Amino acid sequence: MVRFLSQLRARIHRGHGTAATSRCLALAFCLGILLISFASAQDVSQGQGAAPLAVFAGQPIDESQLPPSQKRQLQNMDEQVFAVRRRALQMVLDQKLVAAEAKRQGMTVEELFKAEVESKVADPTEDEVSAYYELHKGQINKPLDEARDSIRRDMKTAALEKERQLYLWGLMEKAVHAGQLSVLLLPPKLSLPLDPTRLKGDPKAPVTMIEFTDFNCESCAKAESTINQLMAKHPGKIKLSFRDFPLRELHPDAATAAAASRCAGDQGKFWEFHDLLFMNPAKQGREDLDAYARSLKLDDKQFDACLSSGKYEQAVNEDFQLGLRAGVVVAPGFFVNGTFVDGAEHADALERTVDQALAEEQSSLAH
Repeated sequence: MVRFLSQLRARIHRGHGTAATSRCLALAFCLGILLISFASAQDVSQGQGAAPLAVFAGQPIDESQLPPSQKRQLQNMDEQVFAVRRRALQMVLDQKLVAAEAKRQGMTVEELFKAEVESKVADPTEDEVSAYYELHKGQINKPLDEARDSIRRDMKTAALEKERQLYLWGLMEKAVHAGQLSVLLLPPKLSLPLDPTRLKGDPKAPVTMIEFTDFNCESCAKAESTINQLMAKHPGKIKLSFRDFPLRELHPDAATAAAASRCAGDQGKFWEFHDLLFMNPAKQGREDLDAYARSLKLDDKQFDACLSSGKYEQAVNEDFQLGLRAGVVVAPGFFVNGTFVDGAEHADALERTVDQALAEEQSSLAH
């Protein structure tokens, strides 16, 4: 099976330039799905901060007392190990998911690939090739007539790889939500970037909560009340950074809703639009989104032009890929000062992690 999937990838890349191949391989590695042992991963995550490394004169010495430069080096090593494990595991999961789906549909993996991926990707049109050339002609350094065929191949390759990724992720979403797979691996403590345009709370607050979520997801909507309660309970202590994690296979409108919230943000109403979406997770079709924009008195033409142009499609996907690389598999997922919290767990888990982060901050100030 490993060899067969490798052949399928080779079919996509055959005949294309090395730059296109590298791009596609990089994209393939970005799709990280994580299924090791939840219990053991949780023990490691918790044990590293609590277990003593030594005892001197009856006093324990733990990792919190290590020099900051060494702690950062250890964190970097943890992140590297996590990344390698994720990539290796993804290869196995790809094989198992595709093999199981091919068996379910009574076809070979190659037939499945043709039916579910190749058949859905059209050849680039002449207008699309010309537009691509105009956008990249500084790097192409050839007349359009000479570059046309290679551009068309590269565009088709990229489209096939994108469709393959979406298909594999869709298989994973279905398997997770059907209870066939359990999300078990906890990432190490991570330092993730914030989006300053979607930040709530005091930017100098000691606790940073990064939320990866899906506007169409009912459990994500329920998590919002927990977030609001925590921010009210600890005024000035928590800042919330929002990130999109649309589960497209389960919620076809989620990516468009995410883009719409960003379009509302262009007019200074991201959080108001955010609240309307979570109040109505089952009503997020295009007409619904337009209605929410009108209710907030947004400029109709500007909002429509933003959403129709696909202005934020890539940005939404970048958030999604960031979440995957960080270890998020289902929404909602949180990082509290870098510590992962599965939003599917009870709300107490998020509150405990916030309380722990606040206690650690107080302890560091005391020292």
